Amino acid sequence: MRRRRIIAVLPAAIASLVMLAGIAWLGGLRINLTRSYPLGLWRIEPLDGPPAVGDLVFICPPDGAAFRMARERGYLGRGLCPGWFSPLIKTVVATEGQATEIGAGVSVDGRPIPHADVQREDAAGRALAPFDGGLVPRGFLFLHSNFAGSYDSRYFGPIPASGLLGRARPLLTFAP
Repeated sequence: MRRRRIIAVLPAAIASLVMLAGIAWLGGLRINLTRSYPLGLWRIEPLDGPPAVGDLVFICPPDGAAFRMARERGYLGRGLCPGWFSPLIKTVVATEGQATEIGAGVSVDGRPIPHADVQREDAAGRALAPFDGGLVPRGFLFLHSNFAGSYDSRYFGPIPASGLLGRARPLLTFAP
């Protein structure tokens, strides 16, 4: 009798969890498991206008060699973005027409970006090649995370703003 009850209740419980996860996904809720920003529950919200310097955003990376390498090395997980990448949570530090310079750190229009030291290798000792710098093209964004080990535009350069999903709003996060 107890076994029949479990067999009857289990599919309903699984269906309820799947439905709840679907509703949360459609409502813009996401779980961040990366170290670039605090772990926890985040929400994607619409931007009030075009992306601006200082906006914390969710963005799909383009399907290219830099992001395929990032996934192979474990910097980036699988997700529903093109190329099956997970979205990034990053801060916009430069928009079209702004000049980026990459050396020991990053500067935008001659102003140094705090916490933007450029690493020559990752935590596993694998070589990292920094982006050369230059003007951010029209329709692109230069992205940053304060986390020293973050894989951001210091290494992959500006990415298309067309991948922008919206503002990243932390709901329930845990400091690492």
